[in-house]
Amino acid sequence: MKRPPPTPPHPELLRSPRGRFGWLEDRLLHERWLAELGAEATAVLVLLALAADRRGASFFSRERMAGALDLDVARVDSALHRLLHLGLVAHRPWRPGLQDGVWQLLPLPETPTSSCPRSGRPLQIGRILELLGYRS
Repeated sequence: MKRPPPTPPHPELLRSPRGRFGWLEDRLLHERWLAELGAEATAVLVLLALAADRRGASFFSRERMAGALDLDVARVDSALHRLLHLGLVAHRPWRPGLQDGVWQLLPLPETPTSSCPRSGRPLQIGRILELLGYRS
């Protein structure tokens, strides 16, 4: 027999979205995407989700992201690279050669790419080089 869930501290409180809000799939937690992303890429993903319009597009500059998250731009860039590498976001620069532009949340891929080389899943050559310490 299944036990009922524990009673929260304020059981009368029912949450509902007010104003703008962002969607994040529960698969991020249950399929270990958060562990794969790490803290900084997770923070950037949450920021993009909260700033996104209904197409999942955000127009925050990397500098603005850094300020909102109290990170330097290099760490935001690293987090964005991680999100791009895992296929969680797409990017279109304002014009060729610029790093800022439109960031769009993408549907979660079916399974996360594991950072563990012994996971039994095939790794892309870029990921293998990254594991060996080479940066693109």
